[in-house]
Amino acid sequence: MSHPVEYTVAVDRFLSAVALSAGSRRVYRIALTTWAWAVVDRTPPVGDERRNASPPAVPLTLLDTPHAAARLRDAFAVRSAAVGARTANRELSILAGALNWWREQGWLTGDPLAGLRRLPVAERPDEESRLDTSQARAVLELPAPLREQAFWHLLYEAGTTIERVLALDVDELDLPGRRARERSDPLLRWGEGTAKLLPLLTLGRVNGPLFMTSRGRLSYRRAAEIFTAATRPLDPRGRGWTLRQLSAAGQHET
Repeated sequence: MSHPVEYTVAVDRFLSAVALSAGSRRVYRIALTTWAWAVVDRTPPVGDERRNASPPAVPLTLLDTPHAAARLRDAFAVRSAAVGARTANRELSILAGALNWWREQGWLTGDPLAGLRRLPVAERPDEESRLDTSQARAVLELPAPLREQAFWHLLYEAGTTIERVLALDVDELDLPGRRARERSDPLLRWGEGTAKLLPLLTLGRVNGPLFMTSRGRLSYRRAAEIFTAATRPLDPRGRGWTLRQLSAAGQHET
């Protein structure tokens, strides 16, 4: 792959190479564009102007110059004061990911973020209980196999427990009615996203577990492992989220 001269070209190549949903890609692009202003020691625009602004022309090699680290450190301090530690940390993680990838391509040699640490963030009381609406939507936009997409949509839209969703059988479903049949108590219903996915997941099947593996019903443990691994790039802490957080978000919305 040819060595890009411009920072914006390097950003385009990075975003094309990593597995991100359309929504996450937009978030990454906005964050990386904001960092471009810092590299040339300029203050980025804010609010809607930030999203629509044309980034400055930045030679990628500026990130390998001695003053790059100080500029990024100062920009991080200003940014955290403006938007808070949580958002600033997330944007720092996005830049760090891009820098690592660019170094792997041989386009950079140094690390201008060396020694720059994420800021401590006070845990919200409900942080482990549910995701907010934007986070839940980002999860549902993740590129994932059909089984996972259907499972996550159903768990969120039905606002029910993980155990109940995993226990569903194909013959319990009333697909046209967007609900499980009356023997489910209380009645389990779902929304448009799930309604589009379940007919594809159940095509040619009339019974058996709704969410299957090659050996039978999908287990709670395996479903949780897959979800946490898939959501790790979205989590500002880098840990990945839990199915219980997604379930709680759906229950909050209903």
